[in-house]
Amino acid sequence: MICSPRFLPLLSALALAVGGALLGLTGEVAAQATAAKGSDKAGKPSPSSGGQGGIIALVNDEPVTAYAVEQRARFLALNANIGDQVKENFQRLVKSESTNTRFRALQQQVLSENRGKSREQILAIFQERQKQFGMELQKQAMESARSAVLPKLRKEAKEELIEERLKIQAAKKLGIEVTDAEIDTIVKALAERNKMTKEQFGQHMKGMGVDVSTLVERFRAQKAWRDLIARRFGAQVSVSQRDIDRIVSSSDLETGEDSSELQLQKITLSLSGALDQAALIKRYSEAENLRRKFRGCGTMAELAKGTPEARFTDMKFVKPAAIPEPTRTMLLGAKDGDILPPATTTAGVEIYALCGRRAAAGNEAARTKALQELQSKELEVLARRHMRNIRQEADIEYR
Repeated sequence: MICSPRFLPLLSALALAVGGALLGLTGEVAAQATAAKGSDKAGKPSPSSGGQGGIIALVNDEPVTAYAVEQRARFLALNANIGDQVKENFQRLVKSESTNTRFRALQQQVLSENRGKSREQILAIFQERQKQFGMELQKQAMESARSAVLPKLRKEAKEELIEERLKIQAAKKLGIEVTDAEIDTIVKALAERNKMTKEQFGQHMKGMGVDVSTLVERFRAQKAWRDLIARRFGAQVSVSQRDIDRIVSSSDLETGEDSSELQLQKITLSLSGALDQAALIKRYSEAENLRRKFRGCGTMAELAKGTPEARFTDMKFVKPAAIPEPTRTMLLGAKDGDILPPATTTAGVEIYALCGRRAAAGNEAARTKALQELQSKELEVLARRHMRNIRQEADIEYR
């Protein structure tokens, strides 16, 4: 763990408060330093506290232990939003009298162990020990914050483990089993993303109070469940091209990119002669009348024929960037078959109809991503429904 820069000012304040006598302190160093270290160690929670702790639930006669729940809760705590609490804990530790006493003992220890060295050498050694001291305080503040959220996470952990037992059991009934080699590949990939070997990653997790086996258990259940859902419900998932186009178009609206093309038709009501308010009101009234009569893109050409000085344009497929704002944004947010409110342009009063969408040439990646997203959402709905059914049929005994 690296001492976070945002905690250094607090630690420096502590150093200034008690560091004035750094080179003048003498005597009884070892006993105080040993006592301080012992106190620090005693205050740290043991990663394996609680032991097996007995069985707290049976899932179709398969046990869930208190130790497994504790480990899972600790794992969930690693991702909990505790940043503000960590900072508050650290500030409290820095200001406490016990920390002040430990810091003085650290000063005495440095002096006692480095007699005969120059002032500069002793200061350099003390700065390094001060950094280590800050790291210990930060770790203590982190562990305290995580411990505070553990009680409410234990219930979540217990239910998660119960569902994982059910997932593994259901998968086995279909002949689905996740091998150790498959899980090993997942753990190695996770370790590599964190620039560690598998062994280093395991030690890193252990240092945070979580045995890597709790991750292995979680990964195994997740993969078994994904395989089960894909096998049972994959054929039931149906995604329409229109849904894919809608997702791609929505992405364009958020990112400002043109990964889709819009099939558009337009009616332009020209503004000839004097341009005054009366002329505009008349044209807007005619445009609104056309919108009310609109019954789909197949009716646009006929609508234009029945209106004086109205021109119909079948624009085919165009990229959204070719359409001026705010019409572009309105079209990207519209549904296929929608007609927009009239807008005034240099050409006159225009109304656009959105007839369809398609992926822009060379941008099939966006459609593939949209397809996977939609399939995943549908499968997730089916998965939740299937889990409800499994739980209703299961024999779950809480202890």
